[in-house]
Amino acid sequence: MLTRIKKYPGALSLLIIVVCCILMSGAVFVYASMEPAPPPPTVSDTAWWVWPLGLFVFTFVLGIVAVLGGVGGGVLYVPIVSGFFPFHLDFVRATGLLVALSTALAAGPGLLKRNLASLRLSMPLALIASAAAIAGAMIGLALPTNLVQTLLGATILGIVFILLLAKKSDFPNVPKPDALSSALGIMGIYHEESLGKDIEWHVHRTPQALFLFVVIGLMAGMFGLGAGWANVPVLNLLMGAPLKVSVASSVFLLSITDTAAAWVFINKGAVLPLMVVPSIVGVMLGSRIGVRILATAKPKAIKWMVIGLLFLSGLRSLLKGLGIWN
Repeated sequence: MLTRIKKYPGALSLLIIVVCCILMSGAVFVYASMEPAPPPPTVSDTAWWVWPLGLFVFTFVLGIVAVLGGVGGGVLYVPIVSGFFPFHLDFVRATGLLVALSTALAAGPGLLKRNLASLRLSMPLALIASAAAIAGAMIGLALPTNLVQTLLGATILGIVFILLLAKKSDFPNVPKPDALSSALGIMGIYHEESLGKDIEWHVHRTPQALFLFVVIGLMAGMFGLGAGWANVPVLNLLMGAPLKVSVASSVFLLSITDTAAAWVFINKGAVLPLMVVPSIVGVMLGSRIGVRILATAKPKAIKWMVIGLLFLSGLRSLLKGLGIWN
C-alpha cells in the first residue's frame, strides 16, 4: 500500500475522498430511522438588515481570501455561515451552491477563450457529476439537519487533510492514454506562456476518474460546497492533465455540476434572496480585489490561513451537528 502511495502522489488524497463517502453512507444508514425533535422557535431582537449586511461584509472578505488561497468560495462559505450565522442549513447550502456557481460562470468564458478549459475533458465528467449532484441534493434535503451538519463537519475536516497532503504537478507524465479517453477524444493543446511554447496533453485512468466524480457530485450536491477542492486533484494527479488545464476545466465543471444541484434547492424553496443577493455581490467584489492583491501576496501564508479557517469551521459544524456546541 505504501509503495502505491509513493508511486502515485495523489493516491492518499483520492483515498480520503473515498473514505469520506463510505463514512457518509454508513452514517446515513445509522441515522436514517432517527427523527430529531424540532427545535423550539426563537425570537431575536436583532434588526433584520444586520444579517444581510454581515453576510455582505463576510463574503467580501471571503472573495479576497478564496482567490489568494486558491480555493472555491463555496467550500469556505457553507461551513462558516452554517456554524456562525443563524440561518437554517438548507438555505446556507443553497446559497453556497449559487456562490460557487456565480464565480464559476464569471470565470468560465475567459478560460474557454484562452483554450485552457477543455470541453472534451469536462463534458463526460460533468455529465456524471451533475447526475450525482442532483441525487446528493435530494438526499441532503431528505436527511435530518443535525445529521447533514455532522457529515458536513467531517467532510470539511477531510478537505483540510487533502489540502495539507495533496501535491500538484504542472505537467504530469502520461505514458499512454487509456482506451476510454482515446475513444472520447480527451486530449488537447494549449499555449504555455511561461515556457513560450504549445503543450500537447492527453489523460489516462479515465474509468477511475468517472467513479470518483460520482462521489464528488454527491458531496457537492449534498453539502453545497462546490467541488473545486476535489476536481483539481482528480484531473491533475489521477488523470494526468496539466495543472492549468485541470484548474480551468474544474471551474467549467463547477458551472455545470452546481447548476444541476441548485435547481433541486430552488424547486424545494430553499433559496432565500435575503442571503443570496448580498453573498453573491460580496464574493464577486471581493474576488476582483483578490486578483489585484494576488501579485504581491504570500501564497503560503494565505494557504495556512485558509486551512485554519476550514479546520475551525469544520470542527464547529461537526460539534454543532452532534449537539456538543450549539
